[in-house]
Amino acid sequence: MAVRYMVGMRTDTKSASVTVEAEDALMAALKVKHENPAAMITYVRKHNERGDRRHPHRSVAEKPE
Repeated sequence: MAVRYMVGMRTDTKSASVTVEAEDALMAALKVKHENPAAMITYVRKHNERGDRRHPHRSVAEKPE
């Protein structure tokens, strides 16, 4: 069962957040770290449907592997 998570990351001077589908928070962080090895993971939280719809983030989950 996959849940959507928001993962915040920081690379050099730029910060960003992405949406990831994963079984748990650790798997979500590892997926983002795999895509961006130089990034530092700053937070992982469950996706907030209501709030995140107004402020969409790019999605790693929709990216073909």
